[in-house]
Amino acid sequence: MCQFCVEHGEGKRWYLEAQNYALDLNSDLARRRYVVEFISGFERMRSRAITAGTFAGRLPEPLARVGKNAVTRHQQKNHFGQPLSIEDCEQVLGIASSITVIPCICRMHEPGRTAEEVCMLVTSSPVDSVLQEGFSDYDAGPDLDDFHTMTKPAAMELLRTCEDRGLLHSIWTFKTPFTAAICNCNLASGCMAMKLTAGYDIKVMWRGEDVAVLDPEKCTCCGRCAKRCPFDAISATPGLVTIPAEKCWGCGICRSACTQQAIKLADRRTVPAVAALW
Repeated sequence: MCQFCVEHGEGKRWYLEAQNYALDLNSDLARRRYVVEFISGFERMRSRAITAGTFAGRLPEPLARVGKNAVTRHQQKNHFGQPLSIEDCEQVLGIASSITVIPCICRMHEPGRTAEEVCMLVTSSPVDSVLQEGFSDYDAGPDLDDFHTMTKPAAMELLRTCEDRGLLHSIWTFKTPFTAAICNCNLASGCMAMKLTAGYDIKVMWRGEDVAVLDPEKCTCCGRCAKRCPFDAISATPGLVTIPAEKCWGCGICRSACTQQAIKLADRRTVPAVAALW
């Protein structure tokens, strides 16, 4: 199991522990301040991260790794994420008592992208005042009307729509271990976490708790799963589809493209080849 599950989940999946949603964001002043500063300072943080990743790529690998690991340790304490299946999303929505949909902050700062409403704040109480303060200096929006609460069924419908578009679900801490958001994104949409993790090899995401397993007897080798995988982890050639476990991040989005139900998720801990790969 991942480090977060050991430290914050009592050996279970950390994001399914109710205590990690227990604090009221408005009354937890340190955490509230962090969220506000994260939103208001996102463009500055984004620019610095890209600059740092580019610079690290020019350094000798041992030296670059020291810097990358330092970033990872910092992120683990403050803002860290992990892909999760739609089934686990449903359980998270059952724990959170407030679901607020907001425009994607990554898309908001990605040139040529539209800030779609695909991200969810999952908290123990409404966070309108936090959002108003965080976005107060955004000259071009979003309009405060863009923030609205959702019922669990409506949120699940949005998540399914995101899956059909190949957007993975990931869950994020704001001052670890306290959980606050489910993001729905991929590399093409401008996801900053995926850019850093997959593009610059700066780990700000764990791999998911699960791993995709293909049933070759059911697979028709259509290749639709490979096109949908946000991590390009699936190999598809005429007559052969493979999902190397070591490349899979466990989001499970590939399943939504499979009409034969040939892909299932297995607990990463039960797959020896990747049981310790996070």
